[in-house]
Amino acid sequence: MPYDPSLPPPEVNVLLLGDEEVGKSTFLSRLSLGIRPHNDDLPPYSLPQLRDSDQPFTFNISLYNRAYTLAFSDTASPTSYTLLRPDFIVLCYDISQRKTLESLRTRWLPIVNSHFNYDEALPVMVLGLKRDLRREWTEEEKKDGGRGECVMPQEGLGLATEMLCDRYAECSAETGELCKEVLEDVARTSAKTTTENGAKTQGSQLCCHVSVRESILVRVAS
Repeated sequence: MPYDPSLPPPEVNVLLLGDEEVGKSTFLSRLSLGIRPHNDDLPPYSLPQLRDSDQPFTFNISLYNRAYTLAFSDTASPTSYTLLRPDFIVLCYDISQRKTLESLRTRWLPIVNSHFNYDEALPVMVLGLKRDLRREWTEEEKKDGGRGECVMPQEGLGLATEMLCDRYAECSAETGELCKEVLEDVARTSAKTTTENGAKTQGSQLCCHVSVRESILVRVAS
């Protein structure tokens, strides 16, 4: 069916899951400023404080010459998040806190499997937040095969692959690094699984932007 610009844009409901203090609210605050490039040369500015009672937070984005509305909710939603019916789930962890990555496997994936199993094609992304806090492991930490507190990209990607997720991405809400790419990839994935009238397509193949250097945004499953 040809795209009809007179129709309201499809709304995609996105649910952020993850432990407290991993950076979900800060990520949403960054998105509320609008898409700005990393290191945009603007004077320093504070991220706005969002009220949980205002969820879902909506953001408009244009992709493939079409408008989409992304409606974000997280675990602080006024409506119990387990009662929501998202079109896209983002599992968030704090790159500087290794235990929050493991929590995706032990706590949050079982919640996804038990409460959001109404659609086998429901896209799931693993998102590493606070990328600006990553530090290289010291030689002492690496001794005898050990690991530091910070999670390295290949570790996050490995867990996303193990959990059969569709995406792995990283960003820093504090600096804005890669936030634009993450938002675009959520919209891109949603666009591939949503028809012009907002209905879900059947058996859609997911495609994504792949970057293999420092811009970590990769496809891990299909």
